[in-house]
Amino acid sequence: MDPVGQACPPAPTLSLDPDINLNSPNKGLGPAGGVDSLTDVSGKGGAMAVAAVNTLPPGLTEEEAEELRSELVKVEEEVNTLRQVLLAKEKHSADLKRKLGLSPLNELKQNLSKGWQDVQTSNAYLTASATLDDIAQSEAYKKTSETLSVAGQKTTAAFSTMGTALSRKLGDMRNSPTFKSFEDKVGNIKLG
Repeated sequence: MDPVGQACPPAPTLSLDPDINLNSPNKGLGPAGGVDSLTDVSGKGGAMAVAAVNTLPPGLTEEEAEELRSELVKVEEEVNTLRQVLLAKEKHSADLKRKLGLSPLNELKQNLSKGWQDVQTSNAYLTASATLDDIAQSEAYKKTSETLSVAGQKTTAAFSTMGTALSRKLGDMRNSPTFKSFEDKVGNIKLG
């Protein structure tokens, strides 16, 4: 009973049933497609009393404000219903993945694999690959490649020749009388 002695309307019930028909023309309208207890409030209390305390924006009539409040309540109920449906669907999806043995790591591997396949079949990748193949087959590339190959071979031969000459010079120097004399003096210092 409210303070005036009239019977209060029943409180709205919120169903947790995941099989909610979102295509229903009555969605968001409360029980049995009618107006629920939140929007069917008499002027003696509830939303109307609150509205009387609140000031209306300029240019908005009381009827328009009440219509907007009613629509807001319906939209908020629909949002809550959609949240519940989404939560139920996410839980069901997680259960199915668990039953199939799909872990987050497996999903990541599959996503990366699919992503790489998508890249390999993309127009940009195919165009770039074809361009690189064309470059590799061009005469300029072949000449440059041959020139670099010859230059590499000559550089390798030069370093080899230089290494051999350096080894020979060090050997000659070690056999020289000056080095032997120096070696004998260093040896005497160690022994002495």
